[in-house]
Amino acid sequence: MADLAATTVTSVGGLADLEGAAVAAAGGGDTAPVGPGYALVMFNGDASPHTATLTTPGSVHGHAIADGTLVVAAGDVGLIPLSDVFRGALDRAAITYDDVTSVTVLVLKLGA
Repeated sequence: MADLAATTVTSVGGLADLEGAAVAAAGGGDTAPVGPGYALVMFNGDASPHTATLTTPGSVHGHAIADGTLVVAAGDVGLIPLSDVFRGALDRAAITYDDVTSVTVLVLKLGA
């Protein structure tokens, strides 16, 4: 499991090479910072769709909150906000993948 660091994007020009800044998704999963302005970007270079699952550790009035999922089609890119609902015991989101073949990921922090 890798601890993903955030890349801060402060302008549209900062979006120029996002895929080049992405790292390989870890087979055992990753963790990422959460909060306002954070997002997970997943690039799928494989010929099959892939899913990232973000564990939601909380509950509301005793009812579990469903985990978040990001399904990315073959050859496509997807984005999911890393809101506080995904904050785990270590103040980070826990992310797993159905497969990591040709999957790269990047955490963005929008703003200054």
